[in-house]
Amino acid sequence: MLQAYDVHDATDLAALVAAGEITPCELLDEALAAVARLNPKLNAVVLMQEDVARASIAAGLPQGPFRGVPFLIKDLGCEAVDFPSHNGSNLLRDTRYKRDSAIFERIRATGVVTFGRTTSPEGGIGAATEAAVYGGPTRNPWNLDHTSGGSSGGSGAAVAAGIVPFAHGSDGGGSVRIPASSCGLFGFKPTRARLPDGPYAGEGWAGMAIDGFLTHSVRDTAVMLDACAGADLGAPYWAPPLQCSHADAISRPPQRLRVAVCDTTLTGEPIHPDCRAAVLAAARLLESLGHHVEPGRPRADVPMMMRAWTDIVAVGTALGIDAGLKGRPLTADLVEGVGRGAHAYAQTLAPTRYLQAVGQIHAFGRQMAAYFDPEDGSPGPDILLTATLAEPPALVGRFAHTTEDYLDYRMGPNGIFAYSPFCAIFNASGQPAASVPLGRSASGLPIGVHLATRFGADEDLIALCAELEHAAPWLGHQGGTGTKGLA
Repeated sequence: MLQAYDVHDATDLAALVAAGEITPCELLDEALAAVARLNPKLNAVVLMQEDVARASIAAGLPQGPFRGVPFLIKDLGCEAVDFPSHNGSNLLRDTRYKRDSAIFERIRATGVVTFGRTTSPEGGIGAATEAAVYGGPTRNPWNLDHTSGGSSGGSGAAVAAGIVPFAHGSDGGGSVRIPASSCGLFGFKPTRARLPDGPYAGEGWAGMAIDGFLTHSVRDTAVMLDACAGADLGAPYWAPPLQCSHADAISRPPQRLRVAVCDTTLTGEPIHPDCRAAVLAAARLLESLGHHVEPGRPRADVPMMMRAWTDIVAVGTALGIDAGLKGRPLTADLVEGVGRGAHAYAQTLAPTRYLQAVGQIHAFGRQMAAYFDPEDGSPGPDILLTATLAEPPALVGRFAHTTEDYLDYRMGPNGIFAYSPFCAIFNASGQPAASVPLGRSASGLPIGVHLATRFGADEDLIALCAELEHAAPWLGHQGGTGTKGLA
């Protein structure tokens, strides 16, 4: 048995495999034992395919950077022939695919041993993972009374608990960064179209959605991004080329940067004191590292963006539900309340609203671009620092999909955008953003700080994240053994 399996990052484990100190089968045994021990309390890992994993090892794993390391893919997207999916919904239970997605092909080429999927909320439209298809909520390893986040909440919980060292996720409104913040992990959203979407989609949610990873370390994310980046055949557009690889970027210190610090929401409302304290502590750390830090926030039209995001996602949800129904009636046993509400809300929109909303998202992206590069030629910030969430991780049940009031669920005073007012900003703008696990609430729950930069400058952002990791290491401080409910 590998000592301290749950505090190694994937790079370390791959090095042990390469050195012959442990085999891929032994690592898979460790991961399966962790599932058996922890998953009954977490409800994070589903649709396990142990036989597929063992067959892939027997056939000979690719000689990639993570050869032999156990891995899980989110049960939403990442289509794969050998991994059927519920996609978070009874409507799509046991969906099978005729070919692998481009993102899964590239993940597999890294040599990982994929053995199952992780839970997601129905439709991927929540900040918590509590889908009915899995029989109950996914819980946070740090405290089982709290959510692990969403929509990649199963991946966040599985990594934080030590079941796997890293896992696949996706992010259309914060769905990698919210679980990263909630579970004390690193989560990075690349520039729009940095990763492939095909062949099952040309773009997700008008280009706002993109794949990603939940990791313990910045280096694991950097190497996985390098392995998966680039447009797939027929992609409608692609991201601008990097100046260097993500791995190269984290191998040397970043330039000293101009950092704008916002300790409120981007519309000026106060955030939870523990989250504000984490932002200000991160600002002090950045200043101590020689970066120029000063208050600031963009004046972009956030309310316009949030309404456009909500309408685009409602239309996408309705289209997905209609395709899944195949002429059947829309009933509560097939689709949960929020999904039914989104479907109904989409029917109230004018036929031209979708294109209007896409145009508003594009206009918002230009507003955010001008914040980092002002049109008058004056220097803008290189980095915007905020909290990832306006509050510490919510209690289980707060964002359950029981209500049919989709608009209130997303935009109401106690809704998703009030809880997560930062992340979707950068899905709309397409700019890269990351949640870094630097904070802790008074009750001991993780709090992420959020860093974002100009479009296409992924290498600058990930280099800064690596510098923060070096200055304030977090590996080994994750939830799992010893936390409430998992001891």
